[in-house]
Amino acid sequence: MADTAKHIIFKGRVQGVGFRYTAHRIALRYELTGYVRNLADGSVEMFAQGHPDDIEDCLADINESFARYIRDRHITPSNPDPRCTDFTITF
Repeated sequence: MADTAKHIIFKGRVQGVGFRYTAHRIALRYELTGYVRNLADGSVEMFAQGHPDDIEDCLADINESFARYIRDRHITPSNPDPRCTDFTITF
């Protein structure tokens, strides 16, 4: 079971720039579970669970990779979901 989980909404020019695929690759490096997906309003939703430091490092890497595209992000603590056993791109 994951230590902790966070629900993140990224806003800005985050669709059509490879955001989901890069976020997926980064999350796998940190052995996180969860998902990333586009939302209808043009933002990207991410649910990440694992060790708190790994989640923070993952988010820092995503911010570094997409600093010029992310206008804002909203992070909410969440309960871990035992159904998430890997990290996926959801459509």
